[in-house]
Amino acid sequence: MAVAVSTGEILRHPAAGTHLLNEQERGRLTRFYSEEAGRDFLAAHILARFCAGWLLGVAPAEVPFAQRCPRCHGTDHGRPLLVGSPDVHVSLSHAKGVVAAVAGRVSVGIDVELLGRAQSLEVMDRALTAAERALVTAEADPGRAFLRQWVRKEALIKVGRTHLGALSSLDLSELPLDDRADGTPLRFEDFYLTDLTDSRLGALVAAAGAQPVRLSVGLPSTTIGHRPVA
Repeated sequence: MAVAVSTGEILRHPAAGTHLLNEQERGRLTRFYSEEAGRDFLAAHILARFCAGWLLGVAPAEVPFAQRCPRCHGTDHGRPLLVGSPDVHVSLSHAKGVVAAVAGRVSVGIDVELLGRAQSLEVMDRALTAAERALVTAEADPGRAFLRQWVRKEALIKVGRTHLGALSSLDLSELPLDDRADGTPLRFEDFYLTDLTDSRLGALVAAAGAQPVRLSVGLPSTTIGHRPVA
């Protein structure tokens, strides 16, 4: 399951709170200079536990969430994981006032960006192939079109398909830039990409997975914080 939601909606939930964070996360939370950025960090890490809890059928507090950096092997940042559950994959993302997370039994990744975020030509050159650049600049709203490709590529980074230094060689120009009205995932090589635009949140979201990912806005009606009744 993949979810995008406002930071406020997560933090208002009765099951949410800093008690869900591990020691490393609490340490990072104290180092944010901006209270707003800290709230987004907190909300994203809580939402990741919600998503994993729905998948596993456990309360958020029972989710053994951790992170590990593949480069330095540090545990206070890096790729999310569940301790003792290598078959469960988790990803999270946050922007100003908006968070997104996904959990699955296959490799998954998610990214969220705010609409209206300006991008320089230099950033576009680093992130897009020549074919993508032509498509994006031909759109009525090139900024929005660029962000659509950007969140897709960020999601693909998180499933291990590419890395930041190779974005300009990852060509998604065969994919439509508009969201599918029914939310049907797009196929790209061995992965599926699900797009979502939410005007209420003012954000673009993309989820990638080795299998199709269902992406929704707002917390589902599933009870959070309790084991499901058999």
